[in-house]
Amino acid sequence: MSNFNLKDVSEAHERVKHFIRKTPLEASYFLGNENTNYYFKLESFQKVKSFKIRGALNKMLTLTEVEKNRGVATVSSGNHGSAVSYAASLLGIKNVKIIIPQNTPQSKIDKIKYFGGETILLGKDYDEAHALGMKYIEKSGLTFIDAYYSDPLIYAGQGTIAIEILEQNNEIDTIIVPIGGGGLITGIAVAAKTLKPEIRIIGVQTEACPAMIAAYRDRIFYEAYPSKESICDAVIGGIGKLSFELAKEYVDEFLTVSEVSIAKAVSFMAKEEKYIVEAGSCMTVAAIMDYKEQIGGKNVALVLSGGNIDGKLLASLLNQY
Repeated sequence: MSNFNLKDVSEAHERVKHFIRKTPLEASYFLGNENTNYYFKLESFQKVKSFKIRGALNKMLTLTEVEKNRGVATVSSGNHGSAVSYAASLLGIKNVKIIIPQNTPQSKIDKIKYFGGETILLGKDYDEAHALGMKYIEKSGLTFIDAYYSDPLIYAGQGTIAIEILEQNNEIDTIIVPIGGGGLITGIAVAAKTLKPEIRIIGVQTEACPAMIAAYRDRIFYEAYPSKESICDAVIGGIGKLSFELAKEYVDEFLTVSEVSIAKAVSFMAKEEKYIVEAGSCMTVAAIMDYKEQIGGKNVALVLSGGNIDGKLLASLLNQY
């Protein structure tokens, strides 16, 4: 079992806060009622429009000059790749390779290239890209910047969101977090529960790929996990080892939401709340729409982890819902 803890997250917070945006925690206009206030933690407002910059920067700020000169690489379906590219540009790291699956949306590929990373297409989906990419990275001698698997520096960076939320509103009693690989919810849960033990942490997955829920149900670590068709490209695939070890100790409840609910949530966020948020992030909004009573809480924070939604997908969802 890892000894990952609040100290790791606090150190990450000190390390990255001068490089990233302290994203807004904005009250929802339309979800709340007289009993409950809902707040959006808008990680879609980061420069790379995703929370992933936190973990990537925290890791890369610890590299030696030799490691920086040699270069870095990662495997990513998009957001983490953009974050690694952007962090490298901030830190003057020139050799940046981002291995991506063939099904990565063009908008995410363009963003990686915009920040200076070189993309390498390997594998039909994330799990296949990861297997092939790790062999490539090992062979090339680059430093691997883990997206979610087991690097505590990455988890600590993501956990800085919890520190910000509680600084921005110490009345928050529930935090709802989308789950892909699990680095985000694990980092947030460990930090938030240590700072405020009575806080509730709720994780949400799409019904199309409930890898973490299945892992705990079956008591099997699913490093890879099959997915049905999903609009949530950023949260598809298996979970991280550190997340599998730790999340269940800190997360109060795991929920699944349907793809239709997620699609409606994307449309709701754009049309009503006026925020462009990617589908995987909108799982938290869908959870409120589907499980408001069950979730409860008085002051509830919804982590909106990114805003990198493909334009064509967004247009189609706005037309449909």
